[in-house]
Amino acid sequence: MSTTDPLIGRLIDGRYEVLSRIARGGMATVYLATDLRLERRVALKVMHMHLADDPTFTQRFIQEARSAARLAHPNVVNVFDQGKDGESAYLVMEYLPGITLRDLLHEYGSLTAEQTLDISEAVLSGLAAAHKAGIVHRDLKPENVLLADDGRIKIGDFGLARAATANTATGAALLGTVAYLSPELVTRGIADTRSDIYAVGIMMYEMLTGEQPFTGEQPVQIAYQHANDTVPTPSSRNPSVPAELDELVLWATAREPGDRPRDARAMLDQLRETENLLRTALPDGRTGAQRTVVMPSAPDLGAEARVAEARSEAGFSEAGFSEAETQILGPRATARAAIAADIPDSTAALAVVSHKRRRRGVVIAVLIIVLALVAGGTGWWFGAGPGSRITIPQSIEGATPAEAEAILLDLGFEVDPEQGSIDSPTVPAGAVAQTDPAIGAAVAKGSTVQLLISTGPKPLDFTITKGMPLEDAQAAIEAAPWTPADPIVQFDAEVEKNAVIDVLGADGTTSILGEATYGEMQELTLVVSAGAVPAVKGEDLDDAITILGGVDLHASQGEQSYSDTVPVGKVIKIQLAEGQVLRPGDDVLLTTSRGPAPVDVPDIVGWTWAEAKAKLDELGIKYDYNQGADLAPALVTVRSTDPAAGTEIHRGDTIKVRFTT
Repeated sequence: MSTTDPLIGRLIDGRYEVLSRIARGGMATVYLATDLRLERRVALKVMHMHLADDPTFTQRFIQEARSAARLAHPNVVNVFDQGKDGESAYLVMEYLPGITLRDLLHEYGSLTAEQTLDISEAVLSGLAAAHKAGIVHRDLKPENVLLADDGRIKIGDFGLARAATANTATGAALLGTVAYLSPELVTRGIADTRSDIYAVGIMMYEMLTGEQPFTGEQPVQIAYQHANDTVPTPSSRNPSVPAELDELVLWATAREPGDRPRDARAMLDQLRETENLLRTALPDGRTGAQRTVVMPSAPDLGAEARVAEARSEAGFSEAGFSEAETQILGPRATARAAIAADIPDSTAALAVVSHKRRRRGVVIAVLIIVLALVAGGTGWWFGAGPGSRITIPQSIEGATPAEAEAILLDLGFEVDPEQGSIDSPTVPAGAVAQTDPAIGAAVAKGSTVQLLISTGPKPLDFTITKGMPLEDAQAAIEAAPWTPADPIVQFDAEVEKNAVIDVLGADGTTSILGEATYGEMQELTLVVSAGAVPAVKGEDLDDAITILGGVDLHASQGEQSYSDTVPVGKVIKIQLAEGQVLRPGDDVLLTTSRGPAPVDVPDIVGWTWAEAKAKLDELGIKYDYNQGADLAPALVTVRSTDPAAGTEIHRGDTIKVRFTT
């Protein structure tokens, strides 16, 4: 974490206040910011300044906004805004506090089959929406799968996304992360929806085994294996992986694109079938392999069966038909006609048929009423009744406990009278920082919610000292972590250049140097030494201006002053108020010498030489005299001076003194 990040604390485009840095990538840096207009936290993605002049990178950055804006799906990170502030191109995205899938893998290694299926289902759901919108992601990897604190799973970073037209080419260079590149991307530089499926398969393998299928010391070695080798089964590395998941991973990572699922929707459907299959265990504890089966159409009824069905519908048995009649009966209508012909009283037959139809109509009507009641009851149960689910609102974060309790009660929740506590770097102590279940979670109406009250930022040991090298202080800030503001650089003759002079707290004025602890993520400012101000006393004015310009001080002529030691026109000093410090970029004034101060020749005629000599020494006037007067200075008197008394001269000038003989 750099302490010189110029964006922290800035207001982007007059709307987004940058609070701290979240992450830094190859193309952009992501910051936590506040949207002042809508009063919400957002993730602000700002393209690196050194890439701003490259139209290729700028176009990719804009493409990410356009690609994500075309998607509206709960498993895709929302993009709210895009624009430029000066030379800084930026995206404004949904802020999801939590971790990435990469963080989860680092912490736990491999995941269970259930966890892998849950995460893969969410990724494929979001990816299916992208593929349906005609978008190929092209950079799927665990770093781009976000796991929010409230349980939501989303894919982000559409910076390399392109339209999913036939064979989307990458250009001259391979784009994406080499560990997840499909064989066709490696060999031909061409990607379509099946390239994304390959990346999902590699991620599933990594979740199930805790490692990637192909490794090497150089990226080209890994790319070669993707292009030429078959991905091994996850169970070969982790025997607990079910055979069904082996088949799913091998299907997704087939070397030939045509052997993979055509898009994310096809793979998602199969994944859900596999998940259902794994939940249905066989008697010996194994799971059976379930294949997609094309069901044959219903066989056509033979004549005999059709006659029997006709008799059944009419309320008669087969006894009334001869074998010959049964053989020659064709369509069902003919069977009914034959049956009617055998009944002496056709009116009675019609009455029977009418009765059965009325009975079926009553049954259907009753069934419709029952289904309507069930549907209505179900709708009430889950919509307004005990089974309804309500989202714990974000608005209670930062509210007082009384305000939060009133909001929750009004929504139909119960509030636990015993409050919990939690450290929070963003919510003031005493306000609501979180709840259990978490803010944003959808829970059943009437559920009990516990308020977690902020105790303020977690106190961390403060280890920065005066004189500490800047690099060491920056490392301590990043390790804590604290949020660094732009450092203040000032000249100091006692502290070495690039060492810490002082540390200021969140208000930017109060020193926290010497404190035992300081709150997690809280802002602080390093005051860093630029070394001593160069000495310019006695220099010519122009030379002094040049010397000070070399340390970024802008000097100019100031007042002139008399000096007994500095020659006329030379610099005496830099003009500073009491306690004032200098910082690079400051404007300074230089005091130059007018030479010694003027004095009037004193009237010492008639004085003894002892008295006259003391007066001249006091005024800094030199004298030319008969040194014999020093033999008896109390007896010799001054007769005259040249120049005479009252004449203006300068300190250091010489006058002639004559004595009475």
